[in-house]
Amino acid sequence: MSHITAVLTDIEGTTTPVAFVTQTLFPYARARLPAWCAAHEGHEALAAVRAAAPGQDAVTALMGWMDRDEKVTALKEVQGLIWAEGYARGEIHGEIYPDVPPALRRWVRGGVKLFVYSSGSVAAQKLLFGHTAAGDLTGLFGGFFDTRVGAKRVAESYAVILRGVNVARTEMLFLSDVAEELDAAEAAGLVTCQLVRPTDGTVPSGRHEVAADFDEVAKKFGLPAGA
Repeated sequence: MSHITAVLTDIEGTTTPVAFVTQTLFPYARARLPAWCAAHEGHEALAAVRAAAPGQDAVTALMGWMDRDEKVTALKEVQGLIWAEGYARGEIHGEIYPDVPPALRRWVRGGVKLFVYSSGSVAAQKLLFGHTAAGDLTGLFGGFFDTRVGAKRVAESYAVILRGVNVARTEMLFLSDVAEELDAAEAAGLVTCQLVRPTDGTVPSGRHEVAADFDEVAKKFGLPAGA
């Protein structure tokens, strides 16, 4: 077994129920998107939208990307800004699986470095982990990464992250529910584990080690575990 000194984790389906993203965050942003765009006409995030979809109205482009669930950086930026207002008003609270906060805290106390890599913007990631029932968890992480480093199903993206955090590839464990992301991480030399949480209906790929929660991850990879 590899000696794991760092963990890189996905969010949706890994630390956070898929339903929170699809049934809470996405609808919240969609309902407020037209008004937000009208109120922030000159915002640099909307300039990025227009650059990514030349000739299209910003709202039309954003709605289309959401309909197709495209991982467009400009979309994620706008969604994150809308969510920021929702968190600030107390209309949204970050939902995290209950096994995650204590596991993350144990791992950090044990000297394990933690990082996040999600298709959601870095700002959105920090909002989610900063507004949980278990408190503000952002301080546990040494870095947050989004699609600015590259697509999650491309091996080079993980190589970029490794270079940025100065961790040996065989000592970095990547956690995700998506097999194709794990394939890419494995191709970059990382250790991988697929989170197969029953509530999310994830199907094991058969290509990676699996775990039902972070406690099982700890046991399988020699990370600090609970009593």
